[in-house]
Amino acid sequence: MTRTPSQGAAGSRSSDETGPPGLGAAQRGKAASLALLLLAQVAAMGVWFSSSTVVVLIKQAHAIAAFDEALLTSAVQCGFVAGTITSALLSLPDRYDLRRLLAGSAVVAAVATASLAFLPPVGGAVVALRFITGMCMAGVYPVGMRLAATWAQGDLGLLVGLLVGALTLGSASPHLLAATGGLGWRTIYGVAAACAACAAVLIGFAGIGPNIRRATRIDVAKVAQAWRRPALRLANLGYLGHMWELYAMWAWLALFLQQTFVARGMANARTRAEWMTFSVIAIGAAGAWLGGVLADRVGRTAVTIGAMATSAACAALMGWLAHAPLIVMGAVALVWGVSVIADSAQFSASVAELADPDSVGTLLTAQTCAGFLLTLVSIHLVPYAVAWLGWRGGFGMLAVGPALGCAAMLRLRRHPDAVRLAGGCR
Repeated sequence: MTRTPSQGAAGSRSSDETGPPGLGAAQRGKAASLALLLLAQVAAMGVWFSSSTVVVLIKQAHAIAAFDEALLTSAVQCGFVAGTITSALLSLPDRYDLRRLLAGSAVVAAVATASLAFLPPVGGAVVALRFITGMCMAGVYPVGMRLAATWAQGDLGLLVGLLVGALTLGSASPHLLAATGGLGWRTIYGVAAACAACAAVLIGFAGIGPNIRRATRIDVAKVAQAWRRPALRLANLGYLGHMWELYAMWAWLALFLQQTFVARGMANARTRAEWMTFSVIAIGAAGAWLGGVLADRVGRTAVTIGAMATSAACAALMGWLAHAPLIVMGAVALVWGVSVIADSAQFSASVAELADPDSVGTLLTAQTCAGFLLTLVSIHLVPYAVAWLGWRGGFGMLAVGPALGCAAMLRLRRHPDAVRLAGGCR
């Protein structure tokens, strides 16, 4: 039987899921609650990519090895994987108040990131704090998607797309701080921590929508659905192809641009590279919104296939543009920034529509866990590929993921369960 996106995540709402006293979700309404959620998501996500931004500033004053450089980012990914595994096995997003889970995670991430401002730039303590931050992000990103899905009424792709757009802006924000100039790496950590603390406050005033069903107990078998059920497996394989490219591109684009601008003899090469990196990542917010609008109207698989084909082409091309006119390089980079994230929310929306209603939170968490586990490989492989084959090989390697993701989503498009996507739009 075909079901709409809202039915895919629907369920009864428990009496303890209203907002703060006197301010229930009904009074605040869908728009206000989603606006608060998006603001909280933007504010919280700055702690995630703060190290990717400050590494350039750190290298100006300290000599650090390439492995330590990558570890500042990959430690967060490792922590996120550990956090999502724990969350999925314990079914936390399906058993507890989503806002409290998100707020508590944001507070701990804020404390961990603020502590970095008082430590040397690298070392065991720094890696441990970045790991803790990653664990906390497991209580922010997938939990935020689950919270957005509770409000879906035929617009699930758009709502999750808006949330991914907020994540994109939050990930780009440290590059904006670095681009403004004059800020030290300790200050960037401090500002990111303060924003995460604000996110914890904001989310407390958001409501939970009617499409929520609580799980009453831990059921580890739920996680197995992600691979056992063919349609869910194909959606997750598409997501893995997407994730192979996304975070490695976000992590290394700034360094590629800086090296390219320095080689061209451009003045203020670092600042220009940060501005361009911010623009490329931030424009992805528009891509996430556009992908959501289109997916709800023309289909999830159509949008994901189109976006991954475009981003794969950009990845294969970008490394060859080091000596191309700046306007050409910039145009390809912006198209890459839009297409690399335009499909992201639609893999999550697909899982929400294909999963059992009381398993949505757990399976969304399991999906992100697998995806970010894969990013550990691609993020660490890029510098080695660049050392061996240059940026042409480093970025070209990333194109393999979305190409394989296209194949998985083509198979999902032909699967009978695909009629449950986007109210029948494949």
